[in-house]
Amino acid sequence: MAIVAGVDFGTLSVRVSVVDSEKGMLASAVSEFPLHRRREDPEYATQSHDDHMRALAAATREAVRHAGIAGDKIEAIALDTTGSSVIPVGAGMVPLGEYYLWCDHRAKAEAAEITELAHRENLEAIEWCGGVYSTEWGFSKLLHWLRHNPGKRDQLASAFEHCDMVAATLCGVTDPSKVIRSVCAMGHKWMWHPDLGGLPPEKFLTQVDPLLAGVRAKLEGTYATSDKVAGHLSPFWAEKLGLRAGIPIPVGAFDAHWDAIGAGLQENDIVNVVGTSTCIIGISRQTQLISGVCGVVKGSVHPAYTGIEAGLSATGDIFDAIARRANTSVSELSQGLENYQAGSTGLLRLSWDNGDRTVLVNASLRGMTLGWNLQHTAQDELFAAIEGTAFHTRVILERMAEHGTVIERVINAGGIPQTNTVLNQVYANVLGRPVLVPSKKVTSLGSAIFAFLAAGTFPSIEEAQKHICPPHIVYQAQPEAQRVYDKLYPLYKRLYFDFGRPEAGTMFGDVLPTLIRVASEQANGGKEEPSELSSSSLEA
Repeated sequence: MAIVAGVDFGTLSVRVSVVDSEKGMLASAVSEFPLHRRREDPEYATQSHDDHMRALAAATREAVRHAGIAGDKIEAIALDTTGSSVIPVGAGMVPLGEYYLWCDHRAKAEAAEITELAHRENLEAIEWCGGVYSTEWGFSKLLHWLRHNPGKRDQLASAFEHCDMVAATLCGVTDPSKVIRSVCAMGHKWMWHPDLGGLPPEKFLTQVDPLLAGVRAKLEGTYATSDKVAGHLSPFWAEKLGLRAGIPIPVGAFDAHWDAIGAGLQENDIVNVVGTSTCIIGISRQTQLISGVCGVVKGSVHPAYTGIEAGLSATGDIFDAIARRANTSVSELSQGLENYQAGSTGLLRLSWDNGDRTVLVNASLRGMTLGWNLQHTAQDELFAAIEGTAFHTRVILERMAEHGTVIERVINAGGIPQTNTVLNQVYANVLGRPVLVPSKKVTSLGSAIFAFLAAGTFPSIEEAQKHICPPHIVYQAQPEAQRVYDKLYPLYKRLYFDFGRPEAGTMFGDVLPTLIRVASEQANGGKEEPSELSSSSLEA
């Protein structure tokens, strides 16, 4: 028997779970931290490293107390975080500012410049992250910081993803070159590829901007998968967390990747981690490019497989926005959704409210709903939005299957599926296959599994899953609803590609980008705003 702590950093809080290898979850605790926004800049989103660490200490102590055990019984602690959430540091690992959180979108110009040059120079690494570099990823955020913090540039020693920074802090590492970096984080967000020489070449980076000179060297070091140990808990942080010094801390990863492991992900599975956005996670024995898919990285999700990451830029955010505009909550608006029939609203809603992450990789899009009449309600739109996110998921799964990804099971994980049976049933009907949902919450369970590996409790992830992961509830496709959605899906797919590809010669491809550009220009007194590039090379 062993007891470990699994940590999951979300956008607004951290959850720490105490898990017993035989009894399962003993207790869990959550501690919140502020998200810093600016009214005058809606793209701004930062958080404090100190706030994160204070919240982690509070949640750990609370979880241990609720578990009714002594802190020195914890044999390992593992953590996942959001990403790319990037922090620049100086000497001694001292932060030079706050995290550029994953949802900070200030680096549009930087992302566009990286994308344009990568294609002009035929940089192969860009193809492994979907063909378009994102505002939400590491190099664009770091370049934005360099451009806007001239007084701190000379102090820059390195920059880190949140998962690597927290692990290094807990281990007492003060030399940036000694930090072990996550293959998951660097592969999916920094164009790191072991077969392509690691990070993009220095020459490429300095062509993007001379400010990136020397940055590649500052990001070098040991890169490892999460079956490796990042270090051991320092005495200082052991006292803060109420744990025993010296326990192992494995290399961290992103929250959705480990949530998928906690949901029971196996080879030939796809896990939809449905929350504010959706991350679609799979693993495969083969390593193969998938056009429009944001990341294909060896060892990123499961150390023995190639990890595949795709997703929707907004899911729960869309549901929340619909409810907010109706001056109500999603839970209240959801009452009665079970009475809706497939396609009964007459609406088709595209889930582009935060742009398209996969397969168009186009940030210059916005949500669109067709079929309105004067009697439609907010609840009608909510049901159509659920259908729309399911249709979008089908587009993604089809693209993955076209490139050789075998999909035998679909699992819906994350916060929303366990509280929204209508969503799970709609997904089963739209996808035309059973949808599995964990019968209990699995947030931070993936972290616990990697903690057990670090502690030597289980010999493999699969063995840990057998003991720790809850069974699934199965939603079967309903034949009549499936037939309706099979009629509607071709319409959705046609709209998706005709409105979503501004450079593909389609009739409507310039409509949404033009609306965004005009609105942005008006908001900035007529000054043109940079926008992310979208890929014109992706085909339907």
